[in-house]
Amino acid sequence: MKEPSSPLPTGAADAGPAAALAALRAIERRDGALPLQRRGTLLGTLAALMLREAEAIAAAVDADYGGRCAEETLLADVKLVLDAARHAKAKLHRWARPRRVGVPIPFLPSRAAVEPVPKGVIGIMAPWNYPVQLLLLPAIDAIAAGNRVVLKPSEAVPRTAALLARIVPEVLGEDVVRVVQGGPEVAADFAAQPWDHLVFTGGTATGAKVMQAAAANLVPLTLELGGKCPAIVLPGADLGAAARAIMAGKVVNAGQTCIAPDTVLLVDHDRGAFLAACRATGIAAPETAVINARQQARLDALCAGAHLVPVDEVPGAIRVAEAQPDHPLQHEEIFGPVLLVQRCATLAAALDWIRARPHPLAIYLFGATAEEETAVAEGTKSGAIVHGRCLEYAAYPALPFGGVGASGFGRRNGEAGFLEFSTLRARVRDGGRWSLARLLDPPRNARGKALVRQVLR
Repeated sequence: MKEPSSPLPTGAADAGPAAALAALRAIERRDGALPLQRRGTLLGTLAALMLREAEAIAAAVDADYGGRCAEETLLADVKLVLDAARHAKAKLHRWARPRRVGVPIPFLPSRAAVEPVPKGVIGIMAPWNYPVQLLLLPAIDAIAAGNRVVLKPSEAVPRTAALLARIVPEVLGEDVVRVVQGGPEVAADFAAQPWDHLVFTGGTATGAKVMQAAAANLVPLTLELGGKCPAIVLPGADLGAAARAIMAGKVVNAGQTCIAPDTVLLVDHDRGAFLAACRATGIAAPETAVINARQQARLDALCAGAHLVPVDEVPGAIRVAEAQPDHPLQHEEIFGPVLLVQRCATLAAALDWIRARPHPLAIYLFGATAEEETAVAEGTKSGAIVHGRCLEYAAYPALPFGGVGASGFGRRNGEAGFLEFSTLRARVRDGGRWSLARLLDPPRNARGKALVRQVLR
């Protein structure tokens, strides 16, 4: 790891966002952007950190939740970060190289290229539901692109936040990463800083406030928000296989996942048959708790007045819900262990249901023919369309991840994430004393003026 050329400020984990940003800006002015070789070293170091601290991370998240399945943390938080860091390190040189672009004939023999350059200092605000993954995946993209980062973990997971504040700057260096901790006041201050780019993951309403705060400084944003991700079960679906995939996606993290199946749209299938298929899967209760009493109270209020049927008699089983069209369950993101089921007479009716709501992060399809999948792709907008399973696409490190409209904008992961945190700079070298374009230089004689009109034709 490159040693800084002068002592760095200490106590970065306790500093406010303005101080953290100022410190990294000063270091950037002094040392310049991160060299390509160091970026690769940092990504390898982060991957090694995930392996070394995997069990400590799982224990911290479990304590913060009051019961979170260790295997879910190891897969969804630790493994995703590990894979993303390794993928970025392997692809880094290809992503970072300048790309030649064509030059119009009148300007030959000039040469032109596009080069990705770092934006500077990136602020990253993460939520509690995947407190490691959603903090460090954007950091991987940002560091790969040559930026320095300031991280704001969620105050709802204080043990995890404290662990990350200690281990991440320790291994990556305080000249690259700073961590800011605190509650809503600190988060509001964080969003208001003049970052070179700001990343926020969380609810749509809070995302709108973050966007408003960032606008004061014209800060570019990546927003990963929520939405009601529908699962369309079409007539050609194997109901048992569809129910298994949907239940497997719903129990992960007790449904507290932005891409969890939220509503099942049954096209020409019976609700009772689907419930029976869910019960037959043997997947009943999440192995992770609803994070706290506040979230449980929100979920209870959301479900008030709906018809709820647990898929099993075991405590905490997933509940299947039916609700009237004007019920909040039909319009608000559930974000918990409840699955709304809505029967639709046709695929067209299912698409109408989706279009009547903000664009989701993902649409899940079961039993779709090629024509039906095309109809969904052409008739809706979403961050992803996934056939046959739920959630797993988020673990593909080369796939861009993000939303549309109210579910967010911008992309992270892989080359898309690298480009998100890069400025594409044009580089042009003039070809010398002569080119056809020189004939159009002023002052123009009659021949030059005629040539302008000839070029237009």
